[in-house]
Amino acid sequence: MPPSYDSHGRAVRVLSIILAGGEGRRLASLTDERAKPAVPFGGRYRIIDIVLSNFVNSGLTKIKVLTQYKSHSLEQHIARSWRMSAILDQYVETVPAQQRTGKDWFKGSADAVFQSMNVITDERPTHVCIFGGDHVYTMDVRQMIDFHIQKGAQLTVAAIPVPKKDAVDFGVIKVDAEGRVLEFLEKVPNPPEIPGRPGYCLASMGNYVFNAAELTDVIQRDAMAETAHDFGKNIVPTMVAEGHAVYAYDFATNIVPGQTEWNRGYWRDIGTIDSYWESQMDLVEITPRFSLYNDDWVIRTGLSHDPSAKFVFSDPSGNRVGLATDSLVSNGCIVSGGRLHRTVLSPRVRVNSYAFVEESIVFENVNIGRHARIRRTILDKGVVVEDGAEIGFDPDADVKRGFVVSPRGVTVVPRGTKVPKT
Repeated sequence: MPPSYDSHGRAVRVLSIILAGGEGRRLASLTDERAKPAVPFGGRYRIIDIVLSNFVNSGLTKIKVLTQYKSHSLEQHIARSWRMSAILDQYVETVPAQQRTGKDWFKGSADAVFQSMNVITDERPTHVCIFGGDHVYTMDVRQMIDFHIQKGAQLTVAAIPVPKKDAVDFGVIKVDAEGRVLEFLEKVPNPPEIPGRPGYCLASMGNYVFNAAELTDVIQRDAMAETAHDFGKNIVPTMVAEGHAVYAYDFATNIVPGQTEWNRGYWRDIGTIDSYWESQMDLVEITPRFSLYNDDWVIRTGLSHDPSAKFVFSDPSGNRVGLATDSLVSNGCIVSGGRLHRTVLSPRVRVNSYAFVEESIVFENVNIGRHARIRRTILDKGVVVEDGAEIGFDPDADVKRGFVVSPRGVTVVPRGTKVPKT
């Protein structure tokens, strides 16, 4: 559990806030009908389940989820899947945008917290964790809180080394030998490298621990100023510039029960189609760096009544065999004489005879017809692939059919599409 008392002898009361209102435009049609944190992940999960599991496994069970963009499926998932014990004052609650401070919707991540300030004042916490809702990682948040209190910090930013070529997409942190933040630069073209580690920069993970008093003060002042009202662009740089005790927490030092050195330090920001696809291809590795099989740190989600997955037909010729290799297959799926390789199936998918699906992500209630061939493709919910259709083998043909094709050649088929043989 988190420390009982901080350095001033005050009882520690932690409120966790997850920012889950993002539109996720770079995920193309995957976010046409749902918020980014509600996008399926690993077959039976949603992206939001990862950060929620990290908090709950860390013993932090007072959680508010701030929603805004097309939030119905996200709010429904949380309401049905994340029921905590009210008698123990535990909860996971969604907080939709309410225009409490005016007629505007959230204008930035900091404005989302400002407009929802009542959830902080009502709980009266000493510390507030503010985390993003769309990253893939395992983290014992208690250890970050311990670090924050031991340093006497007013703000602690979780950080991870990333190659300099990738750091242009992140907030980059310059620190001294004690980990105190000297400068915070948001998405600059030439970010500073880590001293003694050329080619790498210290990137913000977008996860913060604040002292509640300092958070309330800086958020309210930012709301009155002409800014982007964003944590990375405004709140963190302001606190650094004003001389607040801002520290970087090295995510690589975080130790999760049941984790090995191979798993430690894994983190992906699911910001694009390619990063989303890559993170799920990581899951089907023989020894995945992000493991869904750690009994000591369970990734949690709602239960369903779907039956076990079923594989049928064993043709002696080997042509009509229900087979999956290096794949994740969810409950309710029927692989009826088709073959899967390096593929993730969500619940209630049917793969019919002689079909072949490779390096793909298939959402729920998809039907893949006989002799269909699918490669490096994301099939959204309810897609019907007709007999003999091919997807992912000719990017130009996929684009002509109205599908998005990512820079790495991953094709995205929108929800409910019927894909005919061409």
